[in-house]
Amino acid sequence: MNFSTKELFAVTNYTLKWILIASVIGIFSGSASALFLLSLDAATIWRENHLWIIALLPFGGLLIGLMYHYLGKEVEKGSNLLIDEIHNPTKVIHFKMAPLILLGTVATHLFGGSAGREGTAVQMGGSIGDQLNHVFKFNNEDRILILICGISAGFASVFGTPLAGAVFGLEVYFIGKLSYKAIFPSFMAAIAGDYVCDLWNIQHTHYAVMSFPEIDGMVVLYCILAGIAFGLTGKFFAHFTHIISNFYKSKIKYPPLRPTIGGCVVALGVWMLGTTDYIGLGIPVIESSFHQQLPVYAFVLKILFTSLTLGAAFKGGEVTPLFFIGATLGNALALVIPLPVSLLAGMGFAAVFAGAANTPLATIFMAIELFGAEIGIFAAIACVTSYLFSGHFGIYSSQITGTSKPSATDKITENKEH
Repeated sequence: MNFSTKELFAVTNYTLKWILIASVIGIFSGSASALFLLSLDAATIWRENHLWIIALLPFGGLLIGLMYHYLGKEVEKGSNLLIDEIHNPTKVIHFKMAPLILLGTVATHLFGGSAGREGTAVQMGGSIGDQLNHVFKFNNEDRILILICGISAGFASVFGTPLAGAVFGLEVYFIGKLSYKAIFPSFMAAIAGDYVCDLWNIQHTHYAVMSFPEIDGMVVLYCILAGIAFGLTGKFFAHFTHIISNFYKSKIKYPPLRPTIGGCVVALGVWMLGTTDYIGLGIPVIESSFHQQLPVYAFVLKILFTSLTLGAAFKGGEVTPLFFIGATLGNALALVIPLPVSLLAGMGFAAVFAGAANTPLATIFMAIELFGAEIGIFAAIACVTSYLFSGHFGIYSSQITGTSKPSATDKITENKEH
């Protein structure tokens, strides 16, 4: 009951301040995401109606490589640059990050690369929000909150998941640690970004989990086993993409040639398979994974094409490909784990992302927002298990470990202490 007038004024001032700032960030980030999603849909439709353009993927890679090499070196780290600035605020991120990542991602999809969209939305949101520092000269603590708001607004608006977007912005830069001071700004920005994107009449993809079993010991065990598979797969994806990236960097010294050569490899792979199922976002395959049996190797091919695309420095995010990988892996696991195929697809959709990005809470919220509250307990078990089994290295190399996951080194340290 000891709540002074001074404290009340401080809390009110903080609330009004961040409602205003977060709303501004949400308005611009949500609008940028709307423009991006419309452009991405147009590029995807055009590519699927003119498949010959995939043969020009090396040319598209060269254009992207040249654009970043000569115009965007200072923003080339992308999402990791945002995370670095949250950990150590030094310099306002250049606004050019937003148009460069938008153009680079749309070009990647137009020419036939396998990539996602979250990285684009997050980078646009973060760089747009950070421009407020040129006007208001915020201190470092406030600037960190602004970057978190931009990440949250971008993620929420591109997927239509405001709760997941808000928690993602809080969770992504530290492994195992949350900033409670950023909760209110993050949620306000995510809600505003999602709302504004909806005002632009953007339609997000909807998925349906058709049935849920009664919870018992065996069902929990099956969810844990599936979660282990999802976590190990997310870990493999992160490491494989990193290996491909390092290979290109070590073998090709001139950066614009990396996506050029990588484009040759991906285009050749598409030609050999004779299908475009494993490039682009892969939304039709994700939708199919919820209601029909797919080839058991579908998730492997998506890992291969996405790692070859992003590892060669094409632009876009990892998250939608991770949705694809998780949903199709869940679909394959239905052959050996006696759970409904749509449930396993939904669990995998969220849990592979949870493991690869080290963001279990955000993915639990995402599963509930996309599939309904009934999936909550199943998604929670799968996402947390996936997080535990995925290790500390993920798709965001700039993440810092706030609280370590259980590991062999913990046991060694514990024995030494005793």
